[in-house]
Amino acid sequence: MLDAAVRVFSRRGFHAANMDEIAELSGVSKPMVYAYHGTKEELFLACLRRESERMMTGIIDAADGSLPPDEQLWRGLRSFFEFVGAHRDGWSVLYRQARSLEPFAGELAGMRRAIVQVIAHRLDVALQHEGRQVRAEDLTSMALSLVGASESLADWLASHPQEDPGRTATRLMNAVWLGAARLLEGETWRPAS
Repeated sequence: MLDAAVRVFSRRGFHAANMDEIAELSGVSKPMVYAYHGTKEELFLACLRRESERMMTGIIDAADGSLPPDEQLWRGLRSFFEFVGAHRDGWSVLYRQARSLEPFAGELAGMRRAIVQVIAHRLDVALQHEGRQVRAEDLTSMALSLVGASESLADWLASHPQEDPGRTATRLMNAVWLGAARLLEGETWRPAS
């Protein structure tokens, strides 16, 4: 049912999606959809939560904390973009549909905060391993930058099915890691004036 609902929500949007179509694609009756998932809003939230959990689990599992920082970042990015490439409808529900609709936008914002916290924590551990202490707000800023760039590229990837998720991850890795590696060494950029 959730696969069918994600497909319908992705293609039609929340408001235009109807439970009849979801039931038909699921191969069950409409009352059965309501019995399992409640209202259309509750079904959308179930889809949103499932897609977010699948994405986060893949990223966390791939970015093993025992690996060097660059390998953690690479594996996390690759897992994220592979998720988007394999679940374009799921990405559409997460990023395109939920962002602008309440109460879903609030749910998505909470999921995004959790992702930012995980990344900030991983950055902190990597920096401490290098003997550096970084202020929490700087870690959060770096994590937000990474999440924002990843989301933008993922949205582009979702619209370009011919694109390879691994190549997209490599592009972002090159853009981000060259600067992150220098930060790990203690180097920072400062304006001239």
